[in-house]
Amino acid sequence: MRDREFEREIKTASLIKLYEMGKVSSGMAARVLGVFRLAFLDILAAHQVSCFSGADELDADFANA
Repeated sequence: MRDREFEREIKTASLIKLYEMGKVSSGMAARVLGVFRLAFLDILAAHQVSCFSGADELDADFANA
């Protein structure tokens, strides 16, 4: 693995974990990675991490849609 690829993997893994812990938002993580928010949500899905913290958040998202 090249240095840049390794750096990208470490940054991505760190942001995924920080997102899981509630320390950063998906928007903030996307900005740090230099991708659109939707792309970060795709990254979460690829790593089997839910973008919803629970049923309450899902219900709130539906109510606001």
